Formats: sequence, structure tokens, C-alpha cells
Amino acid sequence: MSALLYLRRCSWCVILLIVGGLLLAAPAAQAQGKRKVVQFTGIVASGDSLLGVPGATVYVPKAGRGTSSNAYGYFSLAVLAGDSVVVRSLGYAPQTVVIPEDYQRQSYSVIVQLREDATVLPEVRVFPYATERDFKKAFLALRMPTERGSAAADNLNEQLMRRIFNSQPMGAVANYRQTMSTQQMEYDRRMGMGPSQYSNNPLLNPFSWLQLIQQVKKGEFKKKASDDDY
Repeated sequence: MSALLYLRRCSWCVILLIVGGLLLAAPAAQAQGKRKVVQFTGIVASGDSLLGVPGATVYVPKAGRGTSSNAYGYFSLAVLAGDSVVVRSLGYAPQTVVIPEDYQRQSYSVIVQLREDATVLPEVRVFPYATERDFKKAFLALRMPTERGSAAADNLNEQLMRRIFNSQPMGAVANYRQTMSTQQMEYDRRMGMGPSQYSNNPLLNPFSWLQLIQQVKKGEFKKKASDDDY
């Protein structure tokens, strides 16, 4: 009876040990499966130089997220330890940077040197016709439209242009020019330099009468009459 009781106690102890071991192993497994977040920064350079490559894409394919480099080639992206980051740009061969799985620091900085990968496409010549002979034949048979009867000639018709000119209202620029011209003409007329009814009629012009009186006093008309007699 005591032996049976002892076996039961031992079985319960074994069960408790197993359950305790499982409970202790669960957090360790969870901590082991959770990857560390790393701030991935760097510069994308062109070849062996340190000239930055602007607009280069820095992409994590598994996570489906990424970023691009700025005007100086600098980039910054939050990744997980063990991620594979693909860096690519037009005209360069893509490169892959792998973050170590056991990386423990908070930041990971690199200088990615992209190699030029220029692809030269073959020459493509496009012709509207199958052969050059067909093109020359079609070009020689081409008839250019004449000026008479065309849309340009109709738009420049004299009667149409005159009708548009007479019916077109005065614009802001033309109105301004006419106003300024009228003001200047009125100013010249008041100052005696512009045309007026008094300046155009010599009988109504006092300066013309003054000149006539001076000529009579000097006897210029008598001298002209004597000269005419000879």
C-alpha cells in the first residue's frame, strides 16, 4: 500500500516538473522568435566614388515596405534583424544587404556602392511605308493645298477683317492710348503749341496782327512795291 502511494507521489512530481519546464520554455521560445528592430541607415554611392545617388529605392521584399534616398544619397529605414534589403536605381545593378539575425545593436549603417549597368538598346528605324521606294512615290504624288480656298485665306479675307474691326469693341490698351493722346492734345492746345481754331485762322491770331503792324511800320510793303516797278 505504501509502495502504491509512493508511485503516485512520484508520478505527480514528474507531471509537475514537466509542466514547470513547459512554462519556463514558453517565454524563452517567444523571446527567441521575436526579432529585434534595427534602424538601417546609409548612403547609396556611385561606384568607387562617394557621390550620392538620389532617388535610389531601398526596399524590403518580405515586409513590403521601403524608402528612397534623398538628394545626397542618404536613407533611413526601420527593419528587423535578419531582413534582406534590396537597393536599386535606374542604370545600376541592384545590390542586396542582409541584416544579421543575431544583431543586437539598435542601428546598422552601411555605404552601398552601386555598379553601373547601362543597357544599350538596338537601333530601331521607323518608316511610314514598307520601303523607301514607296515613300518617294507617295511623296511625289502628294498635292499641297493652295492658299485660295483654304481656312487661312478665309480668315484673312478683307471684308471679314473690316467687319471684325468695325464691330470689335475698344480694348483696355486702346482706350488708354486714346485717353492719353486726347489729354496731350488738349494740353498743347492750351499752351498755344497745338492746332486750334485761333491758330489756324490768321485773322483771329493776335500774333499775326502784331507781325503785320510791325511790317507796315518798317515799310516793307513799300520796298516790295518799288522793287516790282523796276
